[in-house]
Amino acid sequence: MSLFKNIFSSKKKETLDKGLEKSKTSFFSKLGKAVAGKSKVDDDVLDNLEEVLVSSDVGVDTTLKIIDRIEARVAKDKYMSTDELNGILREEIAGLLSETNTGNETEFAVPIDKKPYVIMVVGVNGVGKTTTIGKLANQFKNQGLKVVLGAADTFRAAAIDQLQVWADRVDVPIVKQNMGSDPASVAFDTLSSAVTQNADVVIIDTAGRLHNKINLMNELTKVKRVMQKVVDDTPHEVLLVLDGSTGQNAFEQAKQFTKATEVTSLAVTKLDGTAKGGVVIGISDQFKIPVKYIGVGEGIEDLQVFNKVEFVDSFFKV
Repeated sequence: MSLFKNIFSSKKKETLDKGLEKSKTSFFSKLGKAVAGKSKVDDDVLDNLEEVLVSSDVGVDTTLKIIDRIEARVAKDKYMSTDELNGILREEIAGLLSETNTGNETEFAVPIDKKPYVIMVVGVNGVGKTTTIGKLANQFKNQGLKVVLGAADTFRAAAIDQLQVWADRVDVPIVKQNMGSDPASVAFDTLSSAVTQNADVVIIDTAGRLHNKINLMNELTKVKRVMQKVVDDTPHEVLLVLDGSTGQNAFEQAKQFTKATEVTSLAVTKLDGTAKGGVVIGISDQFKIPVKYIGVGEGIEDLQVFNKVEFVDSFFKV
């Protein structure tokens, strides 16, 4: 089917296939049980399929949309064999994700008319935020862009140290202050330094204290306001990092964070260690905020741009 022609290089595709292996195996094992002894798609099969999708962390709302789409096809085609179900699921989920008009990227890129392009990264501790920043910096640097990192998560000493490790590993400059210093001050210094260095991309880490939402909201608002003194209309992107292995909890975090601050893009990490990869489908559909990046392995190159065609193809590859 032409929709699923490979867009990624074979190495990237291999990493994606491998990263989604656990999710795929778990999904197909459930799907196999759902259609066992059935030759045609009927109400029972659709009920079972609904359970499979929900238990694969696709989320209830998105699952119901997918079931509606498949029911419409069954009604139209009158007869649909269970052998066709995988292909139809693949087409309908790709179709659903196409409606969000995102997930079309194939390479790491930033708009050329914004220099420096400023990304503020948010997310609770432990989701892989610092690692995502390091891998993102590496990808941008590989594209020939000049990157500066800002350590504005001054709440945890470990966060500053971790970001320093990534800055050294990727060999990009980092702006930092002592633990406990004002995050807005770090952001101001980072942008000032980036402008002086004629940098292309600035990535700023922020504290992930979601349990105290009012403080977090105030802090992020102040960080934004101070950044705008250096570069107008910054940050250009607010990237929320979510841990894919937490399944439904990632939905909850996305809900809470979008209440605390404006979020413009999402990164879903740790998909390689989990069977909950379906969460990407649900989050992409539910939050009308583009999933921009996915983490599908431990390696520095294993952060990928989220491409819905490649993702669905790998997820449903028999």
